[in-house]
Amino acid sequence: MDSKKIVRNDRRTPDQLRPVSFSHGIYEFAAGSLLFEMGKTKVLCAVSIQNGVPPFLRGKGSGWLTAEYALLPTSTMTRTQRESMLARKDGRSVEIARFIGRCFRSVVDLSILGERTITIDCDVLQADGGTRTAAITGSFLALEMAQEKWLQSRLINKPIITENITAVSVGVVHENVLLDLNYEEDSAATADFNFVITQTDKIVEMQGGAESAPLSWDTFEQVRIMARHGAGQLFALYDKSKKEHHDAALLEGSHHKQSDRTPLFSLKNRQQSSL
Repeated sequence: MDSKKIVRNDRRTPDQLRPVSFSHGIYEFAAGSLLFEMGKTKVLCAVSIQNGVPPFLRGKGSGWLTAEYALLPTSTMTRTQRESMLARKDGRSVEIARFIGRCFRSVVDLSILGERTITIDCDVLQADGGTRTAAITGSFLALEMAQEKWLQSRLINKPIITENITAVSVGVVHENVLLDLNYEEDSAATADFNFVITQTDKIVEMQGGAESAPLSWDTFEQVRIMARHGAGQLFALYDKSKKEHHDAALLEGSHHKQSDRTPLFSLKNRQQSSL
């Protein structure tokens, strides 16, 4: 496959992510929050903590992590009805929330929390494909900010994150393997997958499959390689953002007296990073 000869509807090459940006400190009362944008997809991600755990964990000294996910009413071309107006929860939202929760529980040491529960909230402001992968990536960045705040306040005595994670989508459209599908591409895909990958190149979870015809192992191998390539681009963005914020904190520290811990991210002001 010659990626230079394939032209996508938004002019990207097959192995190119949509433009990525995120703004920190969206919510004043969340321990960590940001607006994560990937192309036209926009997701508000927030992390909070509260005392108490589900009944099956009470008395065991361990914490818990859960997630909630929702499409806001005007996030899609046809208005999405609020779940509060429905007799039951939307099945897709429940499935994605469980997916997000599973992924984070695999890379968070819950024993450090004591009997507390972390909640990750993901609200989609605008959906143009890849909302669940954007929610995972945005929420990880928000969790890192929350962790730093909890360390500073001594709510926890050591980091709870055991692995950095990110998420990407890969699809097969007109026999071409494409990274990070937008809505139009996703609608035309004959196979699509979501990968959650660690920075040490391990798989946390993979969802997906063929929709119109079986997929060959050779094509799936291309899908796997593309997913690792996309994850690498996002981890490079993580590292770049951390360095920028660390350098900014050091610069500020040269002018003002600092505490014994310097946060990687400033929660005082809304800041933006982009790829």
